[in-house]
Amino acid sequence: MKKGLMMMLFATMMAASATAQVPEWLKMFKLSGYGMTQYQYTGQDGAKANSFNIRLGRVIIDAKPHKDWAARVQFQYNGNTADLSSSLKVVDVYAEWQKYDFFRVKGGQFKRAFTFENPMNPIDQGFMSYAQIIMQLSGFTDRDGMASSNGRDLGLQFQGDFLKNTAGRNLLHYQIGVYNGQGINQKDVDQQKDVIGGIWVMPVKGMRIGAFGMEGSYARTNTTTGLVKLPQHRYAISAEYKFDDWTLRSEYIHSTGKAFKTRENSKADRSDVTINEALGSKADGVYALCIAPVVKNKLYAKARYDLYRQSASWQSAKTYYEVGANYLFSKNIQLNVEYALVNNRALAEDHHNFSMFDAQLDFRF
Repeated sequence: MKKGLMMMLFATMMAASATAQVPEWLKMFKLSGYGMTQYQYTGQDGAKANSFNIRLGRVIIDAKPHKDWAARVQFQYNGNTADLSSSLKVVDVYAEWQKYDFFRVKGGQFKRAFTFENPMNPIDQGFMSYAQIIMQLSGFTDRDGMASSNGRDLGLQFQGDFLKNTAGRNLLHYQIGVYNGQGINQKDVDQQKDVIGGIWVMPVKGMRIGAFGMEGSYARTNTTTGLVKLPQHRYAISAEYKFDDWTLRSEYIHSTGKAFKTRENSKADRSDVTINEALGSKADGVYALCIAPVVKNKLYAKARYDLYRQSASWQSAKTYYEVGANYLFSKNIQLNVEYALVNNRALAEDHHNFSMFDAQLDFRF
């Protein structure tokens, strides 16, 4: 009797649990994320290394608090936790009003409105890292010396798509934002905002041709020297064409503006206002890539030419010639392998060239 009663009680509880309503407030949240594990070898003379590494891991909380609004909080872990550039940190915190396609407003911390490649998910980007010009001139490990910021900043952005063709596809996109100019998780220092914008046309389905501009500064201060502000002026020209599972993309960036001698990896670096005069005030670079299907939606061959001139001179040029392949076990897990021949003219003359090998296992959830 007792046993039967207990079984009935258990069955009743299970049935009640199965039919229980999910709280309405919980329905607006979506949890996702991804991880990128890595093995990399470099054969540079005097700096040979090979190591397993966590390129990065991310946990993302998306929310739909209102039919016209979307919000996101994103956390990232990579490498070790010794400094600001490789640690657990908040990379995205923003809300966006999305009522109209032609006019959307985003506020908080998010990707800068600069270049095609910057806002791409690093798995979708397709290579062992973003191109050098994206890393150095778009707010990742930026040339000016700011802390590693994953291409993001704090600010307000307006964007939209408009001018539909007869098929209902928009032909123009614009975006413009104002930002602190200090990177992620930091207040403004010089009280002068960065203004960054871009516009592109989409004449053919899958094609984008665009131009971007940036006017701003990066600043530091200490008790002895006071405020030191380094103006930054940049522009980019971009093109991309995605068709029949192929991807072709190329971008050029030019930068004018000096840099601090040390990178801001700790609080102590924020007071180091020494300028790197030897680096000069100009930099530029270009990349061009192709990702081609061998087996559609499964196996891809890839190649990239990636040039960056940190002082806008050929004596300072660093070039990667890359080939590799990406294999998708499913839409949620893939293996990427890549070989790169590197030519770094900043090294001693007989040590300009060396090889690199990179393998990454990436997963999403």
